[in-house]
Amino acid sequence: MESYIVFGLVLLVVVIGATLALVAPRFRKPPTLPPAQKPTVTPPTKQVPPAPPKAPPVKTVPPPVKAPPPVVQAPPPTVEAPPPVVEAPPPVEVPPVEVPEPTAGRLVRLRARLSRSQNVFGKGLLALLSRDKLDDDTWDEVEETLIGADVGVAATTEIVGKLRERARVHGTATASELRGMLADELVTALQPDLDRSLAATARDGRPAVLLVVGVNGAGKTTTCGKIARVLIADGHTVLLGAADTFRAAATEQLATWGSRVGAEVVRGPEGADPASVAFDAVKRGIDTSVDTVLIDTAGRLQNKVGLMDELGKVKRVVEKHGPVDETLLILDATTGQNGLEQARVFTEVVDVTGVVLTKLDGTAKGGIVIAVQRKLGIPVKLVGLGEGPDDLAPFDARQFVDALVGTDA
Repeated sequence: MESYIVFGLVLLVVVIGATLALVAPRFRKPPTLPPAQKPTVTPPTKQVPPAPPKAPPVKTVPPPVKAPPPVVQAPPPTVEAPPPVVEAPPPVEVPPVEVPEPTAGRLVRLRARLSRSQNVFGKGLLALLSRDKLDDDTWDEVEETLIGADVGVAATTEIVGKLRERARVHGTATASELRGMLADELVTALQPDLDRSLAATARDGRPAVLLVVGVNGAGKTTTCGKIARVLIADGHTVLLGAADTFRAAATEQLATWGSRVGAEVVRGPEGADPASVAFDAVKRGIDTSVDTVLIDTAGRLQNKVGLMDELGKVKRVVEKHGPVDETLLILDATTGQNGLEQARVFTEVVDVTGVVLTKLDGTAKGGIVIAVQRKLGIPVKLVGLGEGPDDLAPFDARQFVDALVGTDA
């Protein structure tokens, strides 16, 4: 009980003390302050701040420019274009196809072309045979004249021997009679019974194949074109094979000849295999059913073994279609006896069946015809007597001699 009384007294004291602490400040007298003085304001000293250090220049990178979005335009309305106007190319002037001159009687019509050769035979020989006295010296001159005309020694000896015998038997003979005797002996020497026709007719459903060979400079390609005209003039259809692929000019030249008479030309690129072109030409001839395929080969030197072997290859390749019906050797008549060596080498490579003598109207000596036939045993089938397209004539022994010695045809 006593503890409760003590606790109460302590609590009362605490309450009274707290009340006095709160009330006492209200009864205090405020302190007296001294009179107020104006404060002295000192203006601040103006200080210039130091300049800031220069910053390095900053490269301003422009912000990336964004490409504007693509403007998508609506496609224009489809307008149907009018059909193109195709202008017709200007008409190409095609030269008219020529009609070759008939071959019958060409040699007679061209006898004037033999005038230079006639100076040897017709004028030279007949002047000797017209002498009042035909002694040994005269006959020796006759022999020299014939040899000089490229007749050849063996043929000359035979011709002069027979002529002397006939003159002796007839006794005194006139110049006209002696001219007739000379013509007879020359015709005999030319072997008029030889077959001079061209094997140019198709058989067994296959065209006849004619192979044209010869050395450079003999007029081979030109003569090949003229042979085509001869065949067409005689009623044959012809296809030309340009197997001379080493000379672009030869191919173009043959194409020109073919276009003149409407003959197709099979050709290959420059430098192509000649045997391949020849093979294609024959195949084309079979497909088109022509009568004759005429193949022009490269002009080659007879002393070049490789080139001659190539000619043999052309012949072998062509014969895969069938046999070669005719092989014509083109010889330049102005080469005289030198042409005989060329001819001999060609006959060893291919089976030459006929000779074509070109340039017989120039400085050539007509006796080469006799020499070629006697040396080779191969007939001369055609002779060239000029530069005209129809100046290639089928050879006829009697007409040729008549033109040489000036007798009537």
